[in-house]
Amino acid sequence: MFVYSVKTSKSKIAALAVALVAIIVAIAVVIGKTDTPAATDSQINVKAENAEQRAAFLSQFGWKFAPDPVEVTEVIVPSDFSKGYTEYAEMNKAAGFDLEPYKGLRAKRWTYDILNYPGYEDKTGYIQANLLVYDGTVIGGDICSLEQGGFLHSFEFPAQTQ
Repeated sequence: MFVYSVKTSKSKIAALAVALVAIIVAIAVVIGKTDTPAATDSQINVKAENAEQRAAFLSQFGWKFAPDPVEVTEVIVPSDFSKGYTEYAEMNKAAGFDLEPYKGLRAKRWTYDILNYPGYEDKTGYIQANLLVYDGTVIGGDICSLEQGGFLHSFEFPAQTQ
């Protein structure tokens, strides 16, 4: 039989406890920086837990919109992207939103009428913003025209052409 004894003091135990707490805090900080895939290396505020945060999200791109959503619906990000959804995911990825980590997950889509789209300022109900929100965070979305042959693009405000 092998017996090993260690002589220790309260100060050594306290120092060990402080070191363990420091390691746990460091791990929590690292995990906290990577828990939101949509927000990686971005200055874009992607918080969307409430109406004010969703309004702030759209406003940071210069959009003016009706305060009440036209529609709020639950959607499932497809597990396998079709050709159309692959293009949609690529558009979002180019804008800093990666939908890949959300495949197969339920999200909410918040839809708002846009009021200041260039060329449509006097028309309502033609241009909408769709925000895909998962766990209080915008993970993607678009600005789209409801007209036949309309358009769809990322959240960026279009450049004014003279």
